[in-house]
Amino acid sequence: MLKNSLQSMNELAREKTKLVNDHLPSYLLLAVLAGAYVGLGVILALSVGAPLASASLPVVSLVMGLSFAVALLLVVFAGAELFTGNHMVYTVSTLSGVTTWKDTFKNWTWCFIGNAIGAFGLCLLITGTGLFKGIEPNHLLMTLAAKKMNLPVSELFFRGILCNWLVCLAIWTAARTKSDAAKIMLIFWMLFAFVASGYEHSVANMTFLGLALLLPHPDAISAAGLFHNLIPVTLGNIVGGGLFVGSIYWFVNARQLKEAKKQPAALSADLDSVKLSK
Repeated sequence: MLKNSLQSMNELAREKTKLVNDHLPSYLLLAVLAGAYVGLGVILALSVGAPLASASLPVVSLVMGLSFAVALLLVVFAGAELFTGNHMVYTVSTLSGVTTWKDTFKNWTWCFIGNAIGAFGLCLLITGTGLFKGIEPNHLLMTLAAKKMNLPVSELFFRGILCNWLVCLAIWTAARTKSDAAKIMLIFWMLFAFVASGYEHSVANMTFLGLALLLPHPDAISAAGLFHNLIPVTLGNIVGGGLFVGSIYWFVNARQLKEAKKQPAALSADLDSVKLSK
């Protein structure tokens, strides 16, 4: 039923693994771009959400959710390597025997590093623009960053699961259609769902929290708070993408994948028997 989609993920993982092994700088640059692209989505969401928050309008989450989809649209259509999307891709390929767990963790490590460089690099660029110069402690950026840095670890973990469940579903469903318009709509609605619901995305938080740290900020925002957020959110993202999407879709279609592998071997055996009979 979903065999072709899983095979596409396996082929994608092969290509990613080859690039990491053969030309790591190129792969790292693609990961840097993804971190920056997601950061651009964060900046857009903050730019449209902050005036609404200052006016105490109850549509801040709604509007930020509508704006943030540009982040994943840039990653998918421009081409970049997103850490959270690779949780699904490599879980499928490794369970299918196409890649190893060593390949998986190697990819995730370099992709995370690249995304972080891109996100924090964008934060430096944004501080140079003066767009957030002189903002008050009650500005949306500061209130969101303080909240993210001080939530209980368990809540951050579960919000991370739900977030990447939706992000990977956006990538999974978009990969199953050939229509660009359909891809855009699928990505748009699922990212809207995660942002408006208040879930946590590790790469997006690199920009949220990094920018808040670079600007004059209240005591509730700190470097320790950055790690307090990113560690459980990252682990939750891995579970959400790897278990809730990659593992489940691999499991329900594992039999079909095994049969697909057996068919070439069976065909080869039939051809050998024909040759012998001649």
